[in-house]
Amino acid sequence: MARKTGSHSQITGPKIREQALQLFARHGFAAVSMRQIAAAVGVQAGALYLYTPDKEALLFDLLKTHMDELLAAWAEAPRGTGPMAALEAFVRFHIGFNLSRADAVFLSYMELRNLGPENFAMIESQRRAYETELEDILKTGQQAGTFLIPDTKLATMAIIAMLTGVTTWFREGGRLSRPMVEDIYWDMVRKAVGA
Repeated sequence: MARKTGSHSQITGPKIREQALQLFARHGFAAVSMRQIAAAVGVQAGALYLYTPDKEALLFDLLKTHMDELLAAWAEAPRGTGPMAALEAFVRFHIGFNLSRADAVFLSYMELRNLGPENFAMIESQRRAYETELEDILKTGQQAGTFLIPDTKLATMAIIAMLTGVTTWFREGGRLSRPMVEDIYWDMVRKAVGA
């Protein structure tokens, strides 16, 4: 987006995204106005339109940024050798990456419906690409006889739902540490695929 010389877009743009993310996650996309976002950032409502054309574009930016970061981080994550190591790597990666981004994860699942068809299709395509990463691991393990699962697509959806659910209840400093949660979930996923 075009900005005037000397503007504070490097500061204000990220602040707008941060506040919008928190407000959308806390109150829901439909319940939050651009005026509320502006007030949280400390700017006039009209100033928001220098950074985003509308509220849906802001939501799309948040969802796309989350998916871009998720896919890039997974592309760089170590996988180990063989389907068992790759599945463990995926489980630990998914939990570790998303626990630090609970609001973004919440939006990705609960507010996707608020995007127009074109934006929805783009985010849905990124989600499918990520899910395919897990399904490919499961297919490889199934073909090798390492995993005993009748339907890799269903197993993919079940595993992702289970892993993503951690973001709804986990709290830092709670009864279980992140490594303990990763260990327990890895054990459950391993058993779920019949390994």
